[in-house]
Amino acid sequence: MMKAILIDDEELALNYLEHQLLNIGDFEIVGKFTDPMIGKREIEKNEIDIVFLDIQIPKLNGIELAEQLLEVKPQLQIVFVSAYERYAIKAFELNALDYVLKPVGKQRLQNTMKRIQSMMEEQATFSLQKSENLQMTLFQQVTIVDGGQEIPLRWRTAKVQQLFLYLVQHRGTAVNKTAIIELLWPELEPEKAYHQLYTAIYHIRKTLAPISKYFQISNTSEGYKVRLEQTILDVDQFERFFRSDLSLSAETIGEYEQAIALCKGDYLQEHHYIWAESERQRLQLQWVQTAVKMVDWYYANDEWDKAITLCLDICQRYPLEEEAYFFLMKIFADMGRHSSVHKQYDQLTSVLWNELQEQPNPAITEWYELWKQKNKE
Repeated sequence: MMKAILIDDEELALNYLEHQLLNIGDFEIVGKFTDPMIGKREIEKNEIDIVFLDIQIPKLNGIELAEQLLEVKPQLQIVFVSAYERYAIKAFELNALDYVLKPVGKQRLQNTMKRIQSMMEEQATFSLQKSENLQMTLFQQVTIVDGGQEIPLRWRTAKVQQLFLYLVQHRGTAVNKTAIIELLWPELEPEKAYHQLYTAIYHIRKTLAPISKYFQISNTSEGYKVRLEQTILDVDQFERFFRSDLSLSAETIGEYEQAIALCKGDYLQEHHYIWAESERQRLQLQWVQTAVKMVDWYYANDEWDKAITLCLDICQRYPLEEEAYFFLMKIFADMGRHSSVHKQYDQLTSVLWNELQEQPNPAITEWYELWKQKNKE
């Protein structure tokens, strides 16, 4: 039997909804409240399975109250009740599981409850974690993996997903609500923008419900903050290694190789968010610095094949990195592959001119001209 609490500022609406729910059966009505704050306190201190909540209630927006409840009880099921279909669907981007219309019909309630029961069973399956820690990648593709199996996250809208990733980028730090609105809904009036914000956070909480212990979103006076618990993030792993400034040697080269392998692509590569660009460039620079350092070590230790492979990877990812072309030129020169030296210099010259209308670094050109003089054919 599901334990339910009903919140609506209209006493008649509460009584009618209670009547319909009891006719369906399998419900225990723990409480009915016209004051949303009293209802909120009762929900927080009791074991409640489902809340029926009027969207338009005084004192507090229904969606805002819902996301506050999910902060405390992520597995809580919430059904919004509205007298306005267009208002419910359009203003709040709710789906069929989220709302019923007044007057609440028995058949509609039964259909909603069947879908919610199915969703709860699905969430229970996802909640059976196979490992102590989750793994999350932000390089190239955004994925969340548990015990080698990817956890699919079905985002309600693209903006909901963007807000989640924005909070993850600022993990551990409160992000001001006004700043979020200016980023995602700058064209809306303040009241509508806040409605969209509360709805987006609500959908994030719902999406993350099966793994909520790993992604904790708190609503602070400053704004929203996401905290990652028992979650191994590829970006954090790479940054910790980079900041360690580990001495490069035959004993540590393996650790270097593991570190750069974490960066399978650029940060949030599949998403063209303007706000992610500075972080993307910062991580690119760290990867290139690490990779070039490794190439230098490979070259000095005559591991030319590995040096060539890594240089080609650098050139493919970041075609304007002159140092990688220069290493290739020097390696091919030592190997006696003269045509390859010319090819690398020509490629460097071409890409710099096409992209920046610039010539290669004078030191590279000077080396190349001296090499040509020594190797006249």
